[in-house]
Amino acid sequence: MIPAASALLALRSKGAPITESALTSAGFGISVQCWSLKEFTLFQAIEMAASAGLGGVEVFPGQALGGDHGDLKFGPDLPDDKIQAVLDHLKKHNLVAYNFGVTGISKDEAEARKTFELAKKMNLYGVTTESLDALDTLEKLAKEYDIKVCYHNHPKPTALWNPDTIWKAIDGRHKNIGFCADIGHWATSGLDPLEVIKKIAPRVHSFHMKDRASITEWSHDRPFGTGVIDNLAILDEVRKHGFAGNVTIEYEHNWKTNLPEIAQCVGYLRAYSKLRA
Repeated sequence: MIPAASALLALRSKGAPITESALTSAGFGISVQCWSLKEFTLFQAIEMAASAGLGGVEVFPGQALGGDHGDLKFGPDLPDDKIQAVLDHLKKHNLVAYNFGVTGISKDEAEARKTFELAKKMNLYGVTTESLDALDTLEKLAKEYDIKVCYHNHPKPTALWNPDTIWKAIDGRHKNIGFCADIGHWATSGLDPLEVIKKIAPRVHSFHMKDRASITEWSHDRPFGTGVIDNLAILDEVRKHGFAGNVTIEYEHNWKTNLPEIAQCVGYLRAYSKLRA
């Protein structure tokens, strides 16, 4: 393995409270996509993430903050005092926010900049998007803000289901442009996630990691290690290329009662980290 001089460590220099719980001994972070907890408010999701042993979260647009902030929705237009309230709640629970997405981002620079300003204020590692039409703008801002742009895939028949589409588009682009590899969605599309990773590993910046019962048809998410996706080999492969981003657990099943399963996924990733450190 190539030792990972973790990109997440760079967040420390930006003032982000990266803790030992946020960064594993294998050099990557473990987070949960708050979409997995969409039945709850963002403040509740943060509390639940902490109880599951996570180091961080990936926030998504439109989730109600909750707490004293009621139905106010998270996103680039959130006032600074509310952003600080989210940061304070994360800090209280010893968590960080790694990414923001999946979110559409305009090719108009002034509009796109709002997303990057949010990312800067929250000391994010990256933004997760499928806005390939905005690539020129996103590359410019990714360089300026030193923030990763992580292109995400949904299943067939969506525009980016085929990893070759993203791979060809980002070839030769700045190193901050790469993939948010959604393992389960590739499986739904009939692709072997490990074989895909072998082709794109150098440009994987983050994951939406899942396990499934099949790689030929849709099946619901299940705890890591109980399905057929070889996530151990997938992590080994990207770490050969210095992967030092975040592995986000996205669990889209048992929406109101999935916290024990999310915690089981956390245990899987922490066990991997100890074995591969």
